[in-house]
Amino acid sequence: MRITRSIVPSLFTLLNLFNGFAAIVFISQDEFYKASIFILFAAIFDMLDGVMARLIHSTSEFGAELDSLSDVISFGAAPAYMLFKAHFFQLQETGILIAALPALAGAIRLARFNVKLSSHVDKLYFTGLPIPSAALTIVSYVLFYHLSTDYSSHTKAIASIVVVALTSLAMVSTVKFDNLPRLTWRSIKQRPIVTTLFAIGIIVSIITKGKLIFPLMIFYIVASSLRQVVFWLRELKEPEDDIDESEAPEPELYEPH
Repeated sequence: MRITRSIVPSLFTLLNLFNGFAAIVFISQDEFYKASIFILFAAIFDMLDGVMARLIHSTSEFGAELDSLSDVISFGAAPAYMLFKAHFFQLQETGILIAALPALAGAIRLARFNVKLSSHVDKLYFTGLPIPSAALTIVSYVLFYHLSTDYSSHTKAIASIVVVALTSLAMVSTVKFDNLPRLTWRSIKQRPIVTTLFAIGIIVSIITKGKLIFPLMIFYIVASSLRQVVFWLRELKEPEDDIDESEAPEPELYEPH
């Protein structure tokens, strides 16, 4: 076996997968808070593998495939299983099907990403909700709202179904979602509103000890969807040749999972 520099980002990817597996183990023991920490670490390693690949110029098809396989476990199967253990186990076989929908949608999202991948260059927008964002939405809901005693069982049942439907549909949709801005002067000048909102979101999430993560993620999904609807309506009203290309989403060069 020939060892190349591409093994460095692949090690980070495998750490992502390990943390996803560990999260599933803790979820099976109803240790949701411990499981969420491992999912968080999986997200960190998922980010680092891409950073390392670009730093040492070792991006490859193998790395992209391995990354997707890891993501479907850490951000698809683990959060879906968390939903099942937290609520949908009460519905027995039907609950298994409903809870599995985010994992199934995430797998479709990753497969679509892989077949369309043509470059490893960063872009401003990407098609469909990335699976780590869906995982963050689900985990933050379970931890800070579903496990809370402030809401009735009926409210939690409805909210759980809404979360499943919203995240699953968002992942398989063709809605354009903003890529995470880089906290650099160039990013601030290029997208001042998006960068400012992102920074504010991080600050208020820290101040509220994570409780506002779920509402912020819902806002992100709904606002992006409404913006896409406005863009679609504009396309229908204006002749194709008259559409201002500067207002259209960026060409799909590279998108995060």
